[in-house]
Amino acid sequence: MSTSDLPEFFDEFTERDWRSDADGTVGIAMIGLGWWTLEKALPAVERSELCETTVLVSSDAERATETAERHETIEEGITYEQFHDGAASEEYDAVYIATPNAIHLQYAETAAELDKAILCEKPMEASVERAEELVEAGESVPLMIAYRMQTEPAVRRARELIREGFVGDPVAVHGAMTQRLLDINSDTDQWRLDPDLAGYGASVMDLGIYPLNTARFVLDSDPTSVQASMSSNHDAFSDVSDERASFRVDFPDDVTAVFTASQNAAQSSHLRITGTAGELELDPVFFPDEPRKLRVRRGDLDATIDFDQRSQMTEEFDYFADRVLSETEPQPNGEHGLVDMRALEAIYEAGESDSPVSL
Repeated sequence: MSTSDLPEFFDEFTERDWRSDADGTVGIAMIGLGWWTLEKALPAVERSELCETTVLVSSDAERATETAERHETIEEGITYEQFHDGAASEEYDAVYIATPNAIHLQYAETAAELDKAILCEKPMEASVERAEELVEAGESVPLMIAYRMQTEPAVRRARELIREGFVGDPVAVHGAMTQRLLDINSDTDQWRLDPDLAGYGASVMDLGIYPLNTARFVLDSDPTSVQASMSSNHDAFSDVSDERASFRVDFPDDVTAVFTASQNAAQSSHLRITGTAGELELDPVFFPDEPRKLRVRRGDLDATIDFDQRSQMTEEFDYFADRVLSETEPQPNGEHGLVDMRALEAIYEAGESDSPVSL
């Protein structure tokens, strides 16, 4: 793609290039009523064109019922036990799993037994072995892993630019995602700091997965080896190895990516792809409440693209619903998520051994 083609290219920046001609509405049961579900997922579905929340599932029956009463489309609030027993199953077509990582599997298994489509938050489980069981459990139903960056318009346009050769041959990727977790939730006993619930660690599992997976998506490539360095000094991070983490990921064709992640640093997120002819930079990109920006540089061109912001979560839910309604396999699917799980396991192994790990 030449620089003269850019104006026409960006005219359709926020176009839903994935949209089929399917119509209808997908009823969703939201499993897990933490702050993410209440503050992000529920409002996102309320803005959706293709789905609506019809059932809430929580450990607390009163919490589920009271929350349901505040939302017009929600028919019932039920407990986890009632969900496993099949309660209210006629009221929904799909589930959104937003529980701690280590208990995704059991809800996916029940959803599959009830013949419900599954949208599962990332990382898809706490270990590779449990993630593999989740994929096996979901073989009979649509299964999508909730990488919302893959339906973010700025990220999709960056991917197209790379495919069209705007940066030339990709050479290097730099990415970062950091936040102050304890400012969001001051409880030091929260599940993200508990390896039994979070998985291999705190920062790379929860944040580093964003630049890792987004790099895979825009490059259309999977990692071949990793190296990592990690440290934890704050008392709240005493049970995990990665209060701070940096990791290198090697891709085919001599493309090298370097990422950083921390749950105890100022909020920041970016992804930069440098090639033999140009460069793309998404900054900020990973946090849903920040206005995303795409900067393009090649030769004399240096421009930051202004575009109408889209709700990342609404785009993700509408895409998932479109795939369910059109009976088309959603992407990213479970096999795609397994690549990340194996990479995450390798990154933590590399951090512990201080040696490269091949994938």
